[in-house]
Amino acid sequence: MILVFGSINVDVIVPVPRLPEPGETVLGGDYQLLPGGKGANQAVAACRAGADVVIAGAVGSDSFARVALDPLVRAGIDTRLVRTVAAPTGCAAIMVSESGENMIAVASGANTAVCSDQVPDAIFGPETILVTQMEVPPAETAAMIRRVRAAGGSVLLNLAPALAIDPSLLGEIDLVVANAGEAATLGADPGQIASRLRRALIVTCGAAGATAYLANGGIFSVPALPIVPIDTTGAGDTFVGVLAAALDAGAALETGLRRASAAAGLACLARGAQSSMPDAAMIEQAVRQLPER
Repeated sequence: MILVFGSINVDVIVPVPRLPEPGETVLGGDYQLLPGGKGANQAVAACRAGADVVIAGAVGSDSFARVALDPLVRAGIDTRLVRTVAAPTGCAAIMVSESGENMIAVASGANTAVCSDQVPDAIFGPETILVTQMEVPPAETAAMIRRVRAAGGSVLLNLAPALAIDPSLLGEIDLVVANAGEAATLGADPGQIASRLRRALIVTCGAAGATAYLANGGIFSVPALPIVPIDTTGAGDTFVGVLAAALDAGAALETGLRRASAAAGLACLARGAQSSMPDAAMIEQAVRQLPER
């Protein structure tokens, strides 16, 4: 079972011919209002890939809450651990260029009220995989990680956005998934960082695929799906969710990473985050199109 502890947002997406420079206004096309947030996105990706998923987070008592939550319920995700709080539902403003690049600003809102203690101990066990990110209070994320580990579960941390974490926490984490910039905030030597984790540091590199630095000193890479991207929004979240689902199903790490890489590529072929995430059958077909190395 996958427990996602993280953010739930609504995304306001504006297509633009190119991303603006500082102080510049760029006219775009019609906006879309779509569900998002790294926690919610990763929950959807894992669920579509075939996993049983519970999400813990928070929304406001506003109209955006339904926009954010209804797709999770329809996807089959257990939302009983989502709180309603006084703050507004989180919102992300996203500009997407014609080349598929994006620029994102997030108003955290209700996500700042997410607490570890809203998740009961009864939900934890050795079979639990905690998937979490850095869009809810870091102290609450750290508390959740320690609680899951105390119950014998495993932890996948997506270090996004790249905020400082307590170095002593690394020994409680099985996998850290980060892009190159995010990983660099932990230190200059990815192998040394990996040696402090329980299993591996996964560094994603977009079109160059991803590299796994193992805690035992090993290294291997997986390629990216050869595509022409339309919108990269949600690709990283797809990678994380699908990786978690593969591991939850008992897959080896390299097998899980190949599935995650193929799924992330598929997610770049449509606009939006959750709306572009593939299901298990699509992922299986795409894995067969992935280069060997």
